[in-house]
Amino acid sequence: MLVHICCAVDSHYFLQKLREEYPDEPLTGFFYDPNIHPYSEYRLRLLEVERSCRKLGIELIEGDYDVEAWLEAVRGLENEPEKGARCGLCFDRRFEVSAAKAAELGKKIFTSTLLTSPKKSLSQLEEEGRRIAERYGIRFLAPDYRKASGTQEQNRMAKEERLYRQDYCGCLYALGIQRNEQGRIVDELFSPVSGQVQPESIEERIALYERRLELEERGIPYEIVKERFLNWRLKQGRLRIGKETVPAHILPYSILKRPFTRGRIERTIGPLAYLNRDEVKFTTLEEYNRIAGTRYSHISQLLFSPPPFEKELEIRRELIPSPYDLSALLVVGELPSRKLELTLDATVYEDVRERLIPLTDY
Repeated sequence: MLVHICCAVDSHYFLQKLREEYPDEPLTGFFYDPNIHPYSEYRLRLLEVERSCRKLGIELIEGDYDVEAWLEAVRGLENEPEKGARCGLCFDRRFEVSAAKAAELGKKIFTSTLLTSPKKSLSQLEEEGRRIAERYGIRFLAPDYRKASGTQEQNRMAKEERLYRQDYCGCLYALGIQRNEQGRIVDELFSPVSGQVQPESIEERIALYERRLELEERGIPYEIVKERFLNWRLKQGRLRIGKETVPAHILPYSILKRPFTRGRIERTIGPLAYLNRDEVKFTTLEEYNRIAGTRYSHISQLLFSPPPFEKELEIRRELIPSPYDLSALLVVGELPSRKLELTLDATVYEDVRERLIPLTDY
């Protein structure tokens, strides 16, 4: 039997139920999910599915991440709600490829862990799966493992195994609609040109779960705990003097009351220069290098290859000791002597992140 897998939370439970019900049926997992965006989220979910399948001793095959074909398939349905027409096409696409893979491998049955997801329509999945399976001369199996408190058991098992639990289906369109309804920014799609890993970004989660695998391989006990914190995302920023855009690096947790301000530097105290409005502060690259212990020769080097986020927080605290100060703080090659214009569109917001805590020294 070929089992299409969408995520570890669904598959870890689903695969064990299949084993119980069909003990003589060899299972092969097939991770095919080009609907998952961005690609970093896809890699994170695959990482957890690989861990789950290793624990269960089940072979896993990764399908192609043919996202362009998926985007073309759902063109025109971007604003459809969850369980709407776009979801139907999305199931079709994944079931079609899964059925073709099952036939290619000589499997007579295929099924999908999507059947256990409480956010999906069981009847819709069953109808689509059987229709597609018939074309390949195989059978689609549609067990209902949600019934008899199955969903509660699935959640218990996911918590016990400390599985990564995503909070959106994977599709960028559904993600946008969901975040808009929640009044949240779509920070999953933020990726700075510098490549710096942002707090509670998918990249930070990948690093955490990769480290978790390392601890497990070494037999080191650990806990994953959650913490509530103030997050920050920079949407855009630009410093102009006259008609010229001047290279400038914006330090974390810099915000403005409005996305635009203009003014002049009115005083310099120690390493900081102060604009005459909106609490904007500047420091030079020379001061930055001194505090950070770096040797950047030009702001562009800092822009495209900055230190880690946590390191930049230390630099900010060195320049502005108050942990509650959200003033805009920019690094420039030379302090502007003329009137300047600053565009800075950034936001701070309450968020939750996971933290990995080893329980022994290593």
